[in-house]
Amino acid sequence: MLNQEVDDTKEPKVFRKKLVEICAMKWTGKNIKEIEAFSKGNAFIEDNELVIKTLEDGKTGKAKHVASVGDYIIEGVQGEFYFCKPDIFDQTYEVVVEGK
Repeated sequence: MLNQEVDDTKEPKVFRKKLVEICAMKWTGKNIKEIEAFSKGNAFIEDNELVIKTLEDGKTGKAKHVASVGDYIIEGVQGEFYFCKPDIFDQTYEVVVEGK
């Protein structure tokens, strides 16, 4: 189905996530230089926490999204960055190609 011409306003529908490849790195707590380079400056240390600038930050940038050690930092399909908890990541993604 190319266009989502489904009336999804009256009751819930079942959707499947489209097959899409993403690029991600695991935050180990020690690989900040690699995470900063990968995220093009959208991830940085602030108050001893790894902070990720995400689309949800809005124009003011006042939201603060903090990744925990073990989280995956993901570059999305539009070049945006966000993090994902390891258990959800493992259920959602599999390795396609080692390295990029």
